[in-house]
Amino acid sequence: MATERKHKEYNNTDRTFVRGIQGDYNLHEELERLRSRPRVVRGRDTEFFNGPNVFSKHYLEPHHGLGQTLHIHLQEYAPGASSQKHGHVNEAVFYILDGIGAEIHDGVRYEWEAGDIMIVHNNCVHQHFNRSEEKPARALVMKTKPMYLFMNMLFQRSLRKQFPENPTTVPGYAAREDHDYFDEHEHEHEVPVGAHRHD
Repeated sequence: MATERKHKEYNNTDRTFVRGIQGDYNLHEELERLRSRPRVVRGRDTEFFNGPNVFSKHYLEPHHGLGQTLHIHLQEYAPGASSQKHGHVNEAVFYILDGIGAEIHDGVRYEWEAGDIMIVHNNCVHQHFNRSEEKPARALVMKTKPMYLFMNMLFQRSLRKQFPENPTTVPGYAAREDHDYFDEHEHEHEVPVGAHRHD
């Protein structure tokens, strides 16, 4: 049974896109600070937010203090869901972890499934869709948005937002917690008795 999750309106909160670096010119203090930071981000300690169509869990942003150039997050698309239609200067790479979906990039449709890499190129107006009416889809998203903002390439625009009043095909859907997700996918890696794995 899925636990209750907090959903916050991420776009209206204060966000740190590029951190200031203060200290000696040789950055000795900054290097010491970086070396003292953890290198493993625990997914189970990071909460999903937004919804009810697309849920996000952010692993790396400049305000976390581990890097200045990357924004890495997880997205889960509810069954039958679609994202906002939007565009931005930076490119993005989506590694599809499970499910089936589609994109519309500048009016052209592309379909994807688990194991695929989907690329949003620079200045592309795009929207993400879950093609399944019954099952969710999940992607790990990697983008260089902080670096583009640092270079004053600020354009980003939502052309059609996702609205709570546009429900998914599964009313009340909540993003899967990590322990549920991995339990669900464990059987995919099992080898039947007497069979041999050929990896």
